[in-house]
Amino acid sequence: MTSLSREIRRQLGVIINRKGAIVAVIVGDEKEIVIPALPDYPLGRKRLRGLRCVHTHLKAEPLSQDDLTDLALLRLDLMAAIDADETGLPGKIHAAHLVPYNPEGKTYEVMEGVPFHAFDLEFDSFISALENEMGRALVRDVKDRRERAILVSVSSRPKSEQTESLDELAELAGTAGTDVAGTLIQRPDRLNPKYLMGSGKIRELIISALQKDASLIIFDQELTPTQVRELGEITELKVIDRTQLILDIFAGRAHSRDGKVQVELAQLKYLLPKLTGKGTALSRLMGGIGGRGPGETKLEKDRRRVADRIAHLEKELRTLSRGRFERRRRRAETNVPIISIVGYTNAGKSTLLNALTKSATLVEDKLFATLDTATRRLRFPRERDAVITDTVGFIKDLPKDLLAAFKSTLEEMEDADMLMHLVDISNPNFEKRISTVETILAEIGLDDIPRLLVFNKADLADPVEARNLAARKEAVLISAVDPLSLGALLKELQIRLWPKQQ
Repeated sequence: MTSLSREIRRQLGVIINRKGAIVAVIVGDEKEIVIPALPDYPLGRKRLRGLRCVHTHLKAEPLSQDDLTDLALLRLDLMAAIDADETGLPGKIHAAHLVPYNPEGKTYEVMEGVPFHAFDLEFDSFISALENEMGRALVRDVKDRRERAILVSVSSRPKSEQTESLDELAELAGTAGTDVAGTLIQRPDRLNPKYLMGSGKIRELIISALQKDASLIIFDQELTPTQVRELGEITELKVIDRTQLILDIFAGRAHSRDGKVQVELAQLKYLLPKLTGKGTALSRLMGGIGGRGPGETKLEKDRRRVADRIAHLEKELRTLSRGRFERRRRRAETNVPIISIVGYTNAGKSTLLNALTKSATLVEDKLFATLDTATRRLRFPRERDAVITDTVGFIKDLPKDLLAAFKSTLEEMEDADMLMHLVDISNPNFEKRISTVETILAEIGLDDIPRLLVFNKADLADPVEARNLAARKEAVLISAVDPLSLGALLKELQIRLWPKQQ
């Protein structure tokens, strides 16, 4: 191989499987080889691909950065380069392999170049020991069957904002039943339109996933259909974005007919532009005068089915919306005031509803624990009643399709006499969350309804600081888990709902 490489003055390479069979022969140029696609050797759940690459170098140089990048990206067993000297005989051999997870964050081990005939490596036992060591290096509970994920943020925003957003993404991933194995942040000068991130970070991401046994990558930014496809192909891992993660959570937590229809509608609208194929330009060509063309491609059929399903769900949603309108109309005829609890997800809305009405709405310390609107009767002194509703929590960058689908549920708030904006005062980012909720309310045309700002979870915040913040923001300070703290809230609600009777 070295003799032929020197004769044609091109690098030559072979890809060898663990049985010793050559599965590909590569002819490069003077500087490099390009490893082809390896569809017959997918990674799946394997830590290494089961292939090694041996190729020639013409200038007696060590392994190049491209060689090491291929080793990492393709997760090869070994990358080796043999010097082809002027006589065509093999000179030194240079080799490198990936390494298990280590505190130093080292990705690969580059062996010292030695004369080819002095190179001694019992490959079978070496690669078996390496894979075993990779498995032992993982610190995890073997009984934990949750999917492991790497969270990624690629943005030009300040790093503090990226970190804050990734913390929220980790909460979302936990809500979805995913184990977060690690995070990765990049702040490039210019976003890569194909992969969003640079090639160096992609290599780092793949190695991190390998070393931490992750099979899922979750991006904090919304990905285009092309980026999802390209990232999936180059990493050979499942790739989703923040939008799909939120949709998955909603799909698992919607229980009412309204909620299920709304979530499915949002999922299909998200899916439709991501249905891609090899192109449909020729799919409807006719086969001559009066002839028949090949008809619809599978891609077109899939798109048509999705479009038909969307139309059906939108019609069903309108029917459900009419039913809600009738219920709201009957409720309005009784002249009973309506209070809607709004706020950022996990602010404690369901806990407060339960505390005020002594009901048993589902309560969990998770984002989007409840999606379906709950309506209860709230009793006040002097035989006064009000209707109080708990709506779906808001979140920053809420998927547009999801917001549009849930708009029919949020219509419940249009008839509200008051919006009770509940805020988790113990969260350090509470002011940004207040702003997010205010923005969403303005987007759906509910910013003109009177609002009462309520600071919740006072028991988790510094008492003096919480009181000062409540006074400055003209908010009522409560803890939904402490019934004794709700007196001030009920008093304020009475004053606002029945001002003339106070």
